[in-house]
Amino acid sequence: MSIVVKDVVREFGQQKALKGVSFSISSGEIVGFLGPNGAGKSTMMKIISGLLPQSAGDVEVCGISNGDYTDTFRRKIGYLPEHNPLYLDMYVKEYLLMVAELYKLPEKKQRVKEMIELTGLTLEQNKKIGTLSKGYRQRVGLAQALIHDPEVLILDEPTTGLDPNQILEIRNLIKTVGKEKTVMLSTHIMQEVEAICERVIILNRGEVVVDHPSTDLSVLQKSGNSIVFVEFDKEPDIASIKNIDGIISVDQLSKTEVNIDASSDVRKAIFNFAVNSELSILTMTRNEQNLESVFHGLTK
Repeated sequence: MSIVVKDVVREFGQQKALKGVSFSISSGEIVGFLGPNGAGKSTMMKIISGLLPQSAGDVEVCGISNGDYTDTFRRKIGYLPEHNPLYLDMYVKEYLLMVAELYKLPEKKQRVKEMIELTGLTLEQNKKIGTLSKGYRQRVGLAQALIHDPEVLILDEPTTGLDPNQILEIRNLIKTVGKEKTVMLSTHIMQEVEAICERVIILNRGEVVVDHPSTDLSVLQKSGNSIVFVEFDKEPDIASIKNIDGIISVDQLSKTEVNIDASSDVRKAIFNFAVNSELSILTMTRNEQNLESVFHGLTK
């Protein structure tokens, strides 16, 4: 396992920010780490990165305890915090060379060149960081997080405040580096999670409320029912539709249009009904819960 978190508690005075959090992340996974503001996401990420001690519990990254904050541990992790701390008066290339010096990397100039190319900073490398747009500053932050070739990449709100084009660019960059590294990504943008992540962990009030192996969380909805809208080319036999297993009720909207309330996904059964009844389906739409609505239901 790249990351193992076991019964982690973090207290700030009388307040418990984390209440016995446990999860593990395997090598090569891209995991969305979600939760409302104040859920404890950033606190957990700082603890994993070794920047903040836990009050209780154990954390290991690539088999090394986060309490053992040695050069070996630091080289395992690339961390981009929510508020990207950069030296605005430094030039991009100069800053990355400084980071390479701090990690005592061999062939520093070559590694900086590789990072500049990977993160799309070639045209900006000789500019002062303070003159860059927020999107390019995030690229610089990603470059410094990746420069020492870590096994684990922890990104806290990497696309906050970016425009749609910048978000797409950063998303593609994360997907590229995620092919070779374990990535833990915190964001409030559900579309980012659905586009990038293979698994979702949701934190609420300092506790894990969901740890699901995919971003399809519709199976977690306790309501269970789904609404299917169907338009046929001819008037269907409503009584026959009602006899299909799993269908709770049928609301006829017009001669050819119906809304079907079902306890499970009945689209295949409806298609077979249409074939057997010599009907053609012009439109069939299932009203599914997306990740955003499920997130709201679990954390409100």
